Amino acid sequence: MPSFRRSYIFTYNLFQFCGHTWILANTLARLFTFGAGALADTFYSVGLVMSLCQLLSVLELFHIADGIEAAPLLPRLVQVVEKNLLLVLVIMLEPIQVHAVVWVQFFLWNVLDLLRYPHELLRLMEAPSSIMLWSRYTLWIPLYVLSAATEGFLIYQALLFMDGAASHPDLVLLLVAYLPVVSLGGVTVWQLLEERRLQLQKWTRKLKRKSEGLPVSLKSD
Repeated sequence: MPSFRRSYIFTYNLFQFCGHTWILANTLARLFTFGAGALADTFYSVGLVMSLCQLLSVLELFHIADGIEAAPLLPRLVQVVEKNLLLVLVIMLEPIQVHAVVWVQFFLWNVLDLLRYPHELLRLMEAPSSIMLWSRYTLWIPLYVLSAATEGFLIYQALLFMDGAASHPDLVLLLVAYLPVVSLGGVTVWQLLEERRLQLQKWTRKLKRKSEGLPVSLKSD
């Protein structure tokens, strides 16, 4: 990979890692300091940074299409679209922002991203970690399923609000746009499982070549 492209993708992953680390640390610190009362203002305290990180994640679709990042496009597309649609929904429905489910959703999103971005940084530095590799491709899947369930509950809360309030045609259209994304959830999980299998196979082959004294490339395949 040319040095400019490598520097760019490293800077991008580092920015996302720092952003999500700040969000997670902030939400946990506020929870431990103020207790359950901190859940109501989660969006007000970290919503801007979360929105910025998720908006920039759209760039990852171009990274994959351009070959800067080696990853399946469909799972990433679903993840990027669902997060950004949910964020727009939360931004537009201010009464929803105080619900505890928003804190849970932000917590899960950040844990998922903090499993992925450090792994990508280690790959770029050619310093792979078996623990990070296993966490990235094993813990990530059940956490993703749990996050998707939380998203469904958030949609349910939004529907309850819209049913008891004035009409929200824009939000109804947003929910309609979200339905096809939800329908791709099963395909996404299957592709994540397949990606996990391939990545662990590659790691096993590298370890085998290393044990046999053969040259090993630590760059991402």
